[in-house]
Amino acid sequence: MNELHAVFAVPEDADGKRADAVLAGLLDVSRSVAATWCVDGYFSSNGRVLGKSDKLHAGQEITADVPEQRDPLAVVVEPVDDLKILGDDEHFVVIDKPVGVAAHPSPGWVGPTVVGALAAAGYRISTSGAPERQGIVHRLDVGTSGVMVVAKTEHAYTLLKQAFKERTVDKMYHAVVQGLPDPLKGTIDAPIGRHPGYDWRFAVVEGGRPSVTHYEVLEAFGKASLVEVHLETGRTHQIRVHFSALRHPCAGDLTYGADAKLAAELGLTRQWLHARKLGFTHPGTGDYVEYVSEYPQDLQYAVDALRSGEI
Repeated sequence: MNELHAVFAVPEDADGKRADAVLAGLLDVSRSVAATWCVDGYFSSNGRVLGKSDKLHAGQEITADVPEQRDPLAVVVEPVDDLKILGDDEHFVVIDKPVGVAAHPSPGWVGPTVVGALAAAGYRISTSGAPERQGIVHRLDVGTSGVMVVAKTEHAYTLLKQAFKERTVDKMYHAVVQGLPDPLKGTIDAPIGRHPGYDWRFAVVEGGRPSVTHYEVLEAFGKASLVEVHLETGRTHQIRVHFSALRHPCAGDLTYGADAKLAAELGLTRQWLHARKLGFTHPGTGDYVEYVSEYPQDLQYAVDALRSGEI
């Protein structure tokens, strides 16, 4: 988008509505983009910066000073040094995604992406899917590390997408959660939707999308437990939301209620959550294949500290 410098009045039909919703409609951008621009201080009214949740009134003057924006969905080709290749053939590439890397470009994200890193490494991936997420058949959160598969061919993309949709893929995670879940082995079956009170968060809500998480405690450390998790569904933040709802949030996950003091003691700057194993039917041979990712340094340090009894 080109830079925008303008003064405009809030229309009658926007009276009483939130700033991010109104600005999204007036400027023809997504609500998340409008909210980000509000946070960045690009809008003001009556001499003060306009907040994204401020309620506007009809006739209110808004001053916009938006600098030129790069396309938020453009793939930026840049290497990611600690992105490892776990498997690679003519059909797909399996990576060990590091923390701090998004699967693909999206509004509000300006960091590295899996799509951009693979392009920088010379990989040619499937052209199926939206331009910014070609080859991407599933995603991991920016703050979650571990195994992820990317399709190289259209055939592989179609079959892998179908496998994830039909839930025939074995997605196994490890998480360190606060306290000790009771029972030690169980299933969390609770619908997940947008959090009614907070942007960028999800919650167990009535009328949410069906979400099922299976877990088993592997080790109990007192203040926290190492659990193995298998996902039956794949909702955004599913593991984090479900364990937070049980009052056992992932250690380090301050967004979903984790204890900041424990996070500091464990040296965590993100949630302790790792995509440990991914198993699926090979789209070329029909054989079952499986890939495993070792814990990255920050997560291993936290587990070692818990096992030593120092925490």
